[in-house]
Amino acid sequence: MPHRVVALIVNEVVAFDLAIPDQVFGREPARYSWAVCAPEPGRVATENGFDVVVPHGLEALAHADTVIVPGLGDRAWPLPAAAVDALRAAAKGGARVASICTGAFLLAAAGLRDGRRATTHWAYADVLARDHPRVTVDADVLYVDEGDVLTSAGVAAGVDLCLHIVRRDFGAEAANAVARRMVVAAHRDGGQAQYVERPLPAGGGRLATTRAWMEERLAEPTAVEAMARHAGYSPRSFARRFRAETGTTPLQWLISRRVAEAQRLLEGTDLGVEEVAARCGFGGAVALRQHFGRVVGTSPTAYRRAFRGAAA
Repeated sequence: MPHRVVALIVNEVVAFDLAIPDQVFGREPARYSWAVCAPEPGRVATENGFDVVVPHGLEALAHADTVIVPGLGDRAWPLPAAAVDALRAAAKGGARVASICTGAFLLAAAGLRDGRRATTHWAYADVLARDHPRVTVDADVLYVDEGDVLTSAGVAAGVDLCLHIVRRDFGAEAANAVARRMVVAAHRDGGQAQYVERPLPAGGGRLATTRAWMEERLAEPTAVEAMARHAGYSPRSFARRFRAETGTTPLQWLISRRVAEAQRLLEGTDLGVEEVAARCGFGGAVALRQHFGRVVGTSPTAYRRAFRGAAA
């Protein structure tokens, strides 16, 4: 049976935040079933000047494997008690719960983030922390994955979160295929900063060529000094410009790409863990396990077992 994903919207929804999971999950019928619900079926306003017609009421949450709460518009408050209670019940019943942008406020109202980390759009992070002091708000990341509850920053970070969910459910190749269909970057690490000093131009920034050069040499030990030489900068200037363009450090970016390559090899080949580590530039299995566990949340062996089995 396809994994059942239900979006919960209340009072007023951010249309783009609803469109993201619709594009990711609603167009993958072999893997996911997709539905949208609200406290009452019918028309629900968006903050963009048009309404959406919602076919399901809160009873749809009882059958959800994953519930996604898109961003809440400014007129969404006060949050309906029935929606808060239904979301809490769905989580208690075993559903995974995720939010995009200000959808985190509904998760917090349901008590699903108490004592745990969460993120939201950086412009609303202080408000979330003030209104829900038991939530540890991290405004410096794209998304937070704590297993059964996930939150993302605003707008395009919802794409990163939804692709991350596909990657968790069906592996890197499935997520990459969805990303290609949507014509977006296949993977941005959740720990990457929410915003960068300046937007990337159409060509991908001055360091796009160096990033491509780095990705072609994942198996090779590559120091920041070598990256800087390729780009024509001093190491300090290179590191500063790299963070300005990508929101992360050169080494963290490189590690995230190496982990993504390890995922691909673990899913699609029979190479041993030591060989996978060597081909991805980790040197040995110990380093691979350390970085893989930090990024993916499981061991390479367990990841292969899960996703090779799912592919079979």
